[in-house]
Amino acid sequence: MYSSEHVLYLKKEKRRKRKVMFFQLLLVVSFLIIWQVLSDLQIIDPFVFSSPKKVILTIKDLFIHNHLLKHIFITIYETLLSFFLATSLGLIIASILWWSPTLSKILDPYLTILNGLPKVALGPIIIIWFGAGIKAIIVMALLISLIITIVSLYKGFVEVSTSHILLLKSFGAKKYQVFLSLVIPSNISTLISVLKVNISMSLIGVIMGEFLVSKAGIGYIIMYGSQVFNLNLVISGTILLCVVATLMYLVISYIEKKLVK
Repeated sequence: MYSSEHVLYLKKEKRRKRKVMFFQLLLVVSFLIIWQVLSDLQIIDPFVFSSPKKVILTIKDLFIHNHLLKHIFITIYETLLSFFLATSLGLIIASILWWSPTLSKILDPYLTILNGLPKVALGPIIIIWFGAGIKAIIVMALLISLIITIVSLYKGFVEVSTSHILLLKSFGAKKYQVFLSLVIPSNISTLISVLKVNISMSLIGVIMGEFLVSKAGIGYIIMYGSQVFNLNLVISGTILLCVVATLMYLVISYIEKKLVK
């Protein structure tokens, strides 16, 4: 049984969450209403800025005539594939760097250089090496998300308390036991943060790749709309992208709750 104080606290937390959600929805609805009113009154140019009504009609037309679900599925598939590859490879490489301090010192300047390198500049090389297809898109997404994953995880690994490591070693723990029993559990919060960053960076990388080479996907819709100067299509693609990003963030938040438990 919970105490009366704890029950009161839980009720306050529920009210606070509902209040936050209400104002979040209010901001979105208010923005859409203001956008529509400004467009209807010609205060903003409807051709350049579009309007919520035009966006809804454009998305409806995409759904009926242009296989919208296929474009959304392709972008989500490419993002999830990039996300799992970047997270897995980043965890493996960060673990290797923690295991070998000498190797980490050797590779540290190269990781810094790669992290600061504008990935779009490598677009033409990626297309030549991997072709104008999904491989190039995945590579572009990996270039954007992998280095950040490695650096973030490795930083978390090396910041584990030295006294705790020495304590385990004094009981005869091997290096792999220290890693599995102390380093990994101590970095659950870091791993969750990396997952949140990684899903967004993977999506950014996929969209950048679709801008360059794709013939399908949300990035392709946005790029095609800009090429034919159909701003309704560009804005509709951008809104679809926001919806996909939100859904992915909610999935990661759900995973976070499970991991914390």
